[in-house]
Amino acid sequence: MTERRRSTIPAYVVLALVALLVILPFLFMLSTSLKPPSEVYEIPFRWIPRHPTLRNYGKALTEVNLARGTWNTLLIALPATFGGLLTASFAGFAFAKLRFPGRDALFAALLATMMLPGILMLIPQFVMFAKIGWVDTYLPLIVPGALGTAMATFMMRQFFKSIPDEIIEAATLDGASPFQTFTRVVFPLARPALVTLGVFGLKAAWNDYFGPLVYISSPEKMTIQQMIASTQNAYGGEPAVLMAGSALAMLPLVVLFLFAQRYFVEGIATTGLK
Repeated sequence: MTERRRSTIPAYVVLALVALLVILPFLFMLSTSLKPPSEVYEIPFRWIPRHPTLRNYGKALTEVNLARGTWNTLLIALPATFGGLLTASFAGFAFAKLRFPGRDALFAALLATMMLPGILMLIPQFVMFAKIGWVDTYLPLIVPGALGTAMATFMMRQFFKSIPDEIIEAATLDGASPFQTFTRVVFPLARPALVTLGVFGLKAAWNDYFGPLVYISSPEKMTIQQMIASTQNAYGGEPAVLMAGSALAMLPLVVLFLFAQRYFVEGIATTGLK
């Protein structure tokens, strides 16, 4: 037993180093957010401020309308996420359990869209949304996500494939239609996968800066990421205030992950992703 424990020490050391590298940027953000302006540019960098202060958080709350930015972000994130969950669930169930001509070819074409970089579609999408009058509205940020993504459909398909066919057959023998089988039998079992996709979707919408930067120009419609970035100017602004605003913006995601952690881990395992 002692020899086995010794053999695991190198693995734990490597994992600890990787964890440290991952958490280092967050420690840098917290350290900078607690520093007065005179300590921000000190060399060498001091991880523990000599005179820690919460002044930067106060300025972030006053200079950045976080309440308005949070509300605007939620107006985008919630419809896009929940609409995407519903769409991906229907599509995933169809690809996993229904038989129809061209199913495999259609699914392969869907997966092929994951190989296209989003930046490649930026100009055609912008031109299309501009022609229908959607620029400077939330619709270009909501509708594409609410229609489902290839990744979300793939994850739901993987989850539904893990459900035994005998359950579907039993529901069919009881007289249930495919829609009833999905809504009453299959969908209630998909909670772990739905929570996992929900966390991914909310995180992506909450942290999205480029999309709102392209489509939103009115100050009152800006998301929380845009409002935080607006505190900086061409000369750099105040990095400590930027870090404080970033820490406040990150807090809801941390709370969300802590509450959804059990379902999140279970959903990752059952969808077959590594």
